[in-house]
Amino acid sequence: MQRITPDQAHPLHDSAATRRMEEAAAAALPPHTLMQRAGRATARLTLALAPHARRIWIACGGGNNGGDGLEAAMLLRRAGHPVLVTWLGTSDALPTDARLSWQRAHAAGVPFANEPPTLGPQDLCVDALLGLGLSAQPRAQPPEARLLACLAHMHASPAPTLCVDLPSGLIADQGQFAPGFAASGAPLAARHTLSLLTLKSGLFTAHGRDAAGSVWFDDLGVAPTEAPLAWLAGAPPAVARAHASHKGSRGDVAIIGGEGLAARGMGMTGAALLAASAALHAGAGRVLLALLDGGSTTALPAQPEVMLRRFDALALHQGAVVCGCGGGTAVGAVLVQVLQQATRLVLDADALNAIAADAALQSLLRARSDQPDCATVLTPHPLEAARLLGCDTAQVQADRLAAARTLANSFGCTALLKGSGSIIASPDQAPRINPTGNALLATGGTGDVLAGLVGAHLAAAPRADAMAAFEAACHACWQHGATADHWPAGQALTAGRLARALGR
Repeated sequence: MQRITPDQAHPLHDSAATRRMEEAAAAALPPHTLMQRAGRATARLTLALAPHARRIWIACGGGNNGGDGLEAAMLLRRAGHPVLVTWLGTSDALPTDARLSWQRAHAAGVPFANEPPTLGPQDLCVDALLGLGLSAQPRAQPPEARLLACLAHMHASPAPTLCVDLPSGLIADQGQFAPGFAASGAPLAARHTLSLLTLKSGLFTAHGRDAAGSVWFDDLGVAPTEAPLAWLAGAPPAVARAHASHKGSRGDVAIIGGEGLAARGMGMTGAALLAASAALHAGAGRVLLALLDGGSTTALPAQPEVMLRRFDALALHQGAVVCGCGGGTAVGAVLVQVLQQATRLVLDADALNAIAADAALQSLLRARSDQPDCATVLTPHPLEAARLLGCDTAQVQADRLAAARTLANSFGCTALLKGSGSIIASPDQAPRINPTGNALLATGGTGDVLAGLVGAHLAAAPRADAMAAFEAACHACWQHGATADHWPAGQALTAGRLARALGR
């Protein structure tokens, strides 16, 4: 068993692959073996999380997930620990393995109760109600009232909760809650999830991150036999700079954006300045800033290292170009040239909105994938992704992995779909889910910082191709989130501070 931390990469499997692996392993092992192993793993983690609990409440459903909980309850009872089970199943509808664990729990004298007990902070709730069986399809019947009451009790309890395999109600592949299981606010106490046999992608994106809390993993002694659906990204490798390096070794980053007040009376220079600051503090050799439509330069004295350029003075084929941050409507006038000439390109914000509204620009974007020396990264938030895909934000969020893959395949580039558990997809790579970052990043300008950071990584890459774009997006996203994860307690995180902290 291991706790999943952001420093190591891990394969993620979908529900269908997990079921196939489970069926194959069960056929090769003596009956009831996998459930016994799952029960042992659950009991072991229960004691590690709450070694001094006065009461361990295990809520068990009527399927195999409930069987795992019953097996754990039996083991805890035999070892003399204060366990209590609320069981929602019926004896005539139990799967074979779950029936054996139910019988073992009764034989061990496990106490059963219909109502959830009163628990304190030192106690523990165990959620063994539902497993992999949920989907986004509407249910024929709403969830049972007793099941929802158990989940509500756990959510409001001062005792931590351990979820067996998945938080009940969460769709394993998507990180969204199934119909009838509304996403709740922040729980009162800590949450943990023990993922069994495989790690599920839904634990690490969308609502999954809040619902799962700290994720633990036990493979139940079964080696994976299926290719992963995606990967949980790990820490990027450390790169040492040679003593003989110079500013050209790290590459140029040109920031194009920052529409001025003239066009719409809405100045957005700050977005471009934030992207420039991020590229600068991430170690870019030179940072060039081309402001659009008379963008103000009053903030530049604080960053004298940033070099101002007219757009027509930029050598777009050199270094990396970050286009769109605060670009407003003015960015549309330069996008044709940018798409045709830039070899390393990051498209963000208003550049994405302009492309979404213009079929000709979309064709130019797709044409870049036919050029072997081009690297392209899109960095949309869910609304920008929805515009590019011709759908709404709810559809993007309903299956973030699918949305990111569709973006990457449709435009032949790397797509970095921002949000809780940002997803990086490329046509030729298994998607990565980024494990770093937190709610401190939910503030204006942090997306501009990420765009500038991707640009710095892309400028430093030894080549300009699809793999360079994918790696730059993965590494920048991880660094961006990790900087927020290590933010000093009690200090406000603003986009400007975040950009300045990137090099620490």
